[in-house]
Amino acid sequence: MTTTDERPGTVPAPEAELAAAPAGRTVLPLLMAGRTHGKRSPVTCRLKCADACFHDVPNTSANETFRDVAGAALSRRALLLGAAAAGGAVVITSVVGDAAPAAAHGRGRTRLPFAPIAPVPASTDALVVPDGYRWSPIIRWGDPLFDAADRFDPATLTAELQERLFGYNNDYVDVLESSDGRWGLLVANHEYTNEGLMLPPEQLAEQRRIGMAAHGMSVVELERRRAGRPWRTVVGGSFNRRVTATTPLTFTGPAAGSELLRTADDPTGTTVLGTLNNCAGGTTPWGTVLSGEENVHGYFRTSGTSEADRRYGFADRPTARGWEEVDPRFDARNPGYENEPNRFGWIVEIDPYAPHEPPVKHTALGRFKHEGANVVVGRSGHVAAYMGDDERFDYLYKFVSRDRFRRGHRWRGHNKQLLTAGSLYVARFSGDSPSEEITGTGTLPSDGAFDGTGEWIPLVVDGVSQVPGFTTDEVLVRTRLAADAVGATKLDRPEDVEPHPTSGRVYVACTNNTDRGKVGKEGATEVNPRNANRDGHVIEITEAGGDVTATTFGWQLLLVCGDPATNGSTYFAGFPADKVSPISCPDNLAFDSAGDLWVSTDGAPGTIGYCDGLFKVPLSGAERGHVQQFLSVPVGAETCGPVIRDEDEMVYVAVQHPGEDGSWGAQQSLFPDYVAPGTVSRGRWGGPRPSVVQVWRD
Repeated sequence: MTTTDERPGTVPAPEAELAAAPAGRTVLPLLMAGRTHGKRSPVTCRLKCADACFHDVPNTSANETFRDVAGAALSRRALLLGAAAAGGAVVITSVVGDAAPAAAHGRGRTRLPFAPIAPVPASTDALVVPDGYRWSPIIRWGDPLFDAADRFDPATLTAELQERLFGYNNDYVDVLESSDGRWGLLVANHEYTNEGLMLPPEQLAEQRRIGMAAHGMSVVELERRRAGRPWRTVVGGSFNRRVTATTPLTFTGPAAGSELLRTADDPTGTTVLGTLNNCAGGTTPWGTVLSGEENVHGYFRTSGTSEADRRYGFADRPTARGWEEVDPRFDARNPGYENEPNRFGWIVEIDPYAPHEPPVKHTALGRFKHEGANVVVGRSGHVAAYMGDDERFDYLYKFVSRDRFRRGHRWRGHNKQLLTAGSLYVARFSGDSPSEEITGTGTLPSDGAFDGTGEWIPLVVDGVSQVPGFTTDEVLVRTRLAADAVGATKLDRPEDVEPHPTSGRVYVACTNNTDRGKVGKEGATEVNPRNANRDGHVIEITEAGGDVTATTFGWQLLLVCGDPATNGSTYFAGFPADKVSPISCPDNLAFDSAGDLWVSTDGAPGTIGYCDGLFKVPLSGAERGHVQQFLSVPVGAETCGPVIRDEDEMVYVAVQHPGEDGSWGAQQSLFPDYVAPGTVSRGRWGGPRPSVVQVWRD
């Protein structure tokens, strides 16, 4: 295996040099030190998700539990079978394998052959790829977008300069290529900042403004000699763009202009400044990019007294970043700013090819902790967007457009409106095993699979609320409360939701939920089969008739994750557990041209003791469920935004929060520059720089 990159002179930092790193301090308080739930660093918990796992679970709704509906599912299923026999009705089967295997719809064998790497100990400060592959960063935090004269030095960085540089903690990534593969646009999210790593502890007010400038999104022109070779950025490219916490964005859809979105600065409720905590996303069939605003509760101080505040995690306490000290809109207790938090938690759409067009926030897709959104075109031409609410015991959603997708560039303007009007649904799952067989241990039920059926419960249909007691605006702005009211199924942190590009199946990464089964919390269910679920699982969904507009579906668990060497509750679609790479905390999903699934992870260091990584999982045949690790990321980092271009023999990932437990004076990672700690030389810095990485065959 190799751990070097292509740039001459770049070598891993000597261990002695790391051990000699000077002590320092962080600016922000670590209230969770020693109190995390075994998944990740207290620094990440504090800054990325505002200590969400430390506070009470926001979803305290008394929904019908999964156990309550499991028995009913059996009789419902029998009824469907009987009806089918009598009248030829469509039967929704839970056995996804009954349909044609996913790989059968692919375009052949993948062009990324590799020998899986061994698990990498969590303390390793290196990006590890298989033998025969090389890596280098495409772009790093602080690289210039507009002028090569913009020099990066974190010790002297200003907010004004940061707005011109690549932002921090990249998450979702895509590379939109020209037909010859020599030119492209990279689009990346910047989820959150860690000022204690990024900046010296002086000038706190400027730190806060730098943080605002390092959030948001970036669009960057790329070029290369030919397809299959590494990219380089085009500094000053005409499409280059930064979107930050102060960039104007426009609301679309039924709730645009709602009283719930109006503030002193925007009495029309149609224009908002900034996008925050941009996590995963998706690229649409019409060439725009979607971005999910996730843990936005960590940016606002509110009165914390309303039902909606509590359900979304807002509270009357100082935020970790203290932005309310430099911008009054981040303190919703201020008169005129009570609705400012309602203006975040949406799906953002940006057109990378229109650098002067404001991005939009789509209210038709609802407001919650959006991991991302992924769009697929159905047989009827309607599009569906699948979305997860990344919270313990929260829900899976689907939006179906009112209008139809039209092919051809001349219809691009029409297609860019498809997410502004349609219907919003939330999922309810039912299992087909007796409840007494779901024990919370992960033991398979007698039928040999965790599986069942489900239905999409309407929240809004063609712009009209379907939830008694809620107006359309209330459903869309307070979507969690509306989903509670209709009895949606509580899941274990549903994050990335990816429709397969050819088979039509939908894959849901449920990262973990250590609260499942605790006193007063929902216990194991067939779709969440383990109590104290530290390792997560992946759900495979088949829409009825393969139709994205369907309101019923079948499902089964593809993976029940963990390290089989130490955890007997794992399951890999029937593949022998002793022959897989250990995997924990699935987060983002992608596919290659052969139809295989790729899974990136977030949290493995705290659960199985290995660095997070990227894993390939075949979906059909004898190899179905065979988890194989392709790469691992450095100490403290998570693997984000995987893009698999096996036809080019290329893979892209975002490496987020390397060395997250360090501080300005005592860094724990030198990725990706690996120069002496604290030094700045020829654009390289001796500290951790979140980066978008490219991997190619040697």
